Amino acid sequence: MTNTARRHVVIIGGGPAGTAAAESALSAGAFVTLIDSNETLGGQYNRRIPAAYGVRRPLSIGHGYRAADRRAQLLTDHPRCEYLSWATVFRIEPTTGCPAVRVLLGIEGEQRTHRLIQGDALVLATGAYDRVCPFPGWDLPGVYSAGAAQTLAKTQRVLVGRNVLISGTGPFLLPVAKSLVTGGARVRVLEANQGRNILRHWAARPWELRHSAGKATELAEYLASGVRHRIPLRTGHAVVAVAGDGRVEEATVARLDPNWMPIPGSHTTIAVDAVAVSHGFTPQHELAVAAGARLTADGFVEVDHRQRTSNESVWAAGELTGIGGAQVAAVEGAVAGLAAAGADLAARRALAARHRTARQFVARLAAAHPIRPGVLTWARPETVICRCEGTTRGELTAAWARSTGNAYRPTKLATRAGLGPCQGRICAANIAALHRDCHDAEYADGTAVTGLAAATPALRPFAAPIRLRELAELDTEGQP
Repeated sequence: MTNTARRHVVIIGGGPAGTAAAESALSAGAFVTLIDSNETLGGQYNRRIPAAYGVRRPLSIGHGYRAADRRAQLLTDHPRCEYLSWATVFRIEPTTGCPAVRVLLGIEGEQRTHRLIQGDALVLATGAYDRVCPFPGWDLPGVYSAGAAQTLAKTQRVLVGRNVLISGTGPFLLPVAKSLVTGGARVRVLEANQGRNILRHWAARPWELRHSAGKATELAEYLASGVRHRIPLRTGHAVVAVAGDGRVEEATVARLDPNWMPIPGSHTTIAVDAVAVSHGFTPQHELAVAAGARLTADGFVEVDHRQRTSNESVWAAGELTGIGGAQVAAVEGAVAGLAAAGADLAARRALAARHRTARQFVARLAAAHPIRPGVLTWARPETVICRCEGTTRGELTAAWARSTGNAYRPTKLATRAGLGPCQGRICAANIAALHRDCHDAEYADGTAVTGLAAATPALRPFAAPIRLRELAELDTEGQP
């Protein structure tokens, strides 16, 4: 028995999770409004070089494009699907039922049109972005997030450098390496976690991953590419500093203990012209917080077995609920879309089995590739922590020494950390981890822990930048 009559499902995000949610909701008979901030569907995973560039092999970097194109075509042509591209959700407004969504349609800087969208159910698939833990020189030109390096290679065929060092943790380092080496760069990869610990987590209970054959095939392709292109991969190592005259010229690499503490005497200097870094991901949970969804201790949106959040009218899927990659995000999106549409999931045993495996994959990935607290020792007093405002670790430490209690707000006002254009999206997680380390002797004995503090959730009046003129126009809507 289903409950889909006149059900209107609003979905925010056009990546693998959002498009899968839209397709499954349509299959259950719902009306769908799919909102995406990009020009085309597919998200970060399916970004590609524009056809207008006339590249001979436009899909040579990345994969999964055919399935993404099929799904995008289905959604854009479907009579019950309203697809809004170049759409910026700037505010979620709680109501007695499903939260209302305020959207600006159009390119930022040009004349944009305002819409207020009210559905029966809301699915959030806003994804996540790279997290980079600070180290000396990380603000020099030539240091990129791994996601940015991959995007430039995929969508512009631009290499961040010819001699690139990729450092961080997680399987995401491998597709980034493939993207760069395909373009002609010389690449080396450093995984901060110990190889034996990674293998221990992935090798345990292999039957739990029986529905993740696609992920194993994808991993095998990346490893084969690494062997073919002779890409060195070293575990238990990381870039802990970079230096150069105006831009990156060399990187300091250190061998790490299991807690990511650099081992004395292991530091070596390598000449490079670019460094790409990813220490995991930070979920984009601003809209989820505004919708009243509860977060986990790791900062991800808490969901049940149907991907439903603590707000009974709101579902969430994809990297917003835990990092697992595009295939996992698509499975979660399919479950969320069906549930939001009011479909009965009990009879969909195959999907339920894939969903269980997907959640197990997310948990295993988090356990195999955590951020260890030793990373906090990499930054020096002069290292910039908040790049928008130029606030250093020394300035933060001094402000904390002067303040009483553990309140974050006085430090923000004193140092302006987190008050810049990004509003703490980049630095909040690092500041929270440093603040905890400054006030807590938990790591004094070197005991390993699962990871660092998550980004501090902020309930912002606006989830995206909006011009004063646009706000004024909202105030005068409907007036003659």
